[in-house]
Amino acid sequence: MLEQIQTDIWVRFQKMRGHECYYVCADDTTAPHHAGGGKTGHHPEQLVDSVRELHLADSQGFLIGHDNYYSTNSPENKALAEQVYLALKADDKIACRTIEQLFDPEKQMFLPDRFVKGECPKCSAKDQYGDNCEVCGATYNHRLKTRRRGGPC
Repeated sequence: MLEQIQTDIWVRFQKMRGHECYYVCADDTTAPHHAGGGKTGHHPEQLVDSVRELHLADSQGFLIGHDNYYSTNSPENKALAEQVYLALKADDKIACRTIEQLFDPEKQMFLPDRFVKGECPKCSAKDQYGDNCEVCGATYNHRLKTRRRGGPC
């Protein structure tokens, strides 16, 4: 809420100064698709919709004035992301390479580093995220089972 309130103040200030400014906010719908939907027994889209309604109600309770509150998997967001990507690619600002990414063989899906916990290779702290240690502050590449992921850019 703090971030939304701060952003709302900034947007209102810009509008009061006569600037064209839009407050656009969205729920990140990636995580429920990766983790939440199957655990709750609901389709991920149902989880996304219910969380969106809760977030929107909270925002409205603080009188936050979004010009648009949506989700990251909307058709408009997909089209805009594609437009930006294609423009960057046409300008040679996209590099293609094969990467290693954590893979869950049971679910047959690639995992973000934040979805994997283990022992820090630097300080041996337990239960740390796959990309950094909250105990010693180290950042690192994952050292767990990976599968190479590549393909057309």
